[in-house]
Amino acid sequence: MKAKKWLLLLTFGLLLSFLAACSDDETKEPATTDPKEEEQVKEKVLSFTNPEAIPSMDPSKATDESSFVYLAATMEGLYRLDEKTQTSPGMAIDHEVSTDGLTWTFNLREDAKWSNGDPVTAHDFVYAWQRAVDPATGSEYGPYMMNGVIKNAEAISKGELTPDQLGAKADGDYKLVVELQNPTPYFETLTTFGTFFPLNKKFVEEKGADFALSSENLLANGPYTIANWNSTSDKWDLVKNEKYWDAKTVKMDKLSFNVVKDPQTALSLYEEGTVHRIDLTSDLVDQYSSNEDYAVSADTFVYFLKFNQTTSDALANKNIRAAISRAFNKDALVDEILNNGSIAANGLIPRDFTPIPESGEDFRKVSGDLVTYDLEAAKELWAKGLAELGTDSVEIEFLADDDQTTKVLIEYVANQLSTNLEGLKVNIKQIPKKQRLELDKSMKYELQLTRWGPDFLDPYTYMLLFTTDSGNNMTGYSSPVYDKLVFDTASTLATDNVARYKNFLEAEKVLFEDAVIAPVYQASRAQLISPKVQGVFMNPFGATYEYKWADIAE
Repeated sequence: MKAKKWLLLLTFGLLLSFLAACSDDETKEPATTDPKEEEQVKEKVLSFTNPEAIPSMDPSKATDESSFVYLAATMEGLYRLDEKTQTSPGMAIDHEVSTDGLTWTFNLREDAKWSNGDPVTAHDFVYAWQRAVDPATGSEYGPYMMNGVIKNAEAISKGELTPDQLGAKADGDYKLVVELQNPTPYFETLTTFGTFFPLNKKFVEEKGADFALSSENLLANGPYTIANWNSTSDKWDLVKNEKYWDAKTVKMDKLSFNVVKDPQTALSLYEEGTVHRIDLTSDLVDQYSSNEDYAVSADTFVYFLKFNQTTSDALANKNIRAAISRAFNKDALVDEILNNGSIAANGLIPRDFTPIPESGEDFRKVSGDLVTYDLEAAKELWAKGLAELGTDSVEIEFLADDDQTTKVLIEYVANQLSTNLEGLKVNIKQIPKKQRLELDKSMKYELQLTRWGPDFLDPYTYMLLFTTDSGNNMTGYSSPVYDKLVFDTASTLATDNVARYKNFLEAEKVLFEDAVIAPVYQASRAQLISPKVQGVFMNPFGATYEYKWADIAE
């Protein structure tokens, strides 16, 4: 019986072989499919818009939202923020903190590499941090983020000590020892920020003045590399970095970005499926608010008018600044002009950012509304200021970015100011963001619309802005009272959180009593987001978007 079965199977097998041989010509065609075509079909790609060109890809020199988003995508510090805004492993595996809170020892992973194959070591962090506070670099964020935090950073940034005296040393290749100036409980989250990213010294010095000006002049140690980019590009790609230590977690092959400033153009690209996420302007919100792709995300960016007290006699006058601060209707601006969930800002610290210790109440609620729309008060202050100046008219240049949303916004504010304050003429100047940042840095402006988003989860990230020597002040404002209130929170009061927050509350009041800035609004984002977009989340501080865990739903 078994023999018969065996013969039957043999006969059947020969028949299949014969049929396969006869049909050989017909089965060759699929085998000749171009492997590249198959790979292209499988490639996972998402496309997004960006409101402007990337101003800088140099971690030591970046100062703006876009720059930090793409630095975070292509680089990695000691830690990285996860979806729950908790620190997750980056170049560091773990760390220890001394009992006095002043010495932090980070143990680095030994499998991390730069995109050119070089190992990422503790020396790369030491070099990058020294470079950030070296006056020769001209970094704004280095001193801003490190002064008063890392030992000797402030003295170095003032030229009083040399960069090699910074409190950051390599103990071998894979151990970084950091000495702090004062205990800093939030230091771990600071290490996720772009200014604290490492740099490959050999590569940076080889590239010289060309470093970070194009894709070819950059190295990545993060989830992606940046391709097809230079300092003036209006489109670029993030490409999966196969040398990233956690490359297995990165699901996307490529993320493509195009600069699109016109909202209607962005909408057309979204509706045709060319891009997978766009921001909506106020005129489109009502039309698309019922769309299943519509989403509103709360933000911690606060927009404000910045007064340069050094370039305008009028703006050097506190009453003139205070009048302008109260002369435009912020509620109408957010409800009618923006119409995207943004809220009027009447202080510097945003709503729902940080609670007051012990009580748990929101800082903004406790501090209250410090500068509101008050036309009667504005006119009184304006009249007083004009009298002090001995004039009946003032002309001011109003600087802002050149995107469409900003155009509508500043036209509204300028109209409100010139209508409500008799004798005021406002001349609008809109330029690309990169150029505006340059004018801000050189203090070649009078009135400016700008914004600030938090770099770490503490009021200090906002309050430090307007201290006398802050690289982000750029207003000419200087107050020993304000400086002391703010700096004490990072020194004598560093371990007393209740006392720290009392100082922050008082400092914010001083800031607006002195009319240093005029708060405008706290941003929200109204967007259309394709259901294909998965695993992309927004951070409440640091880089706005996190792309490491991005994926596409088929």
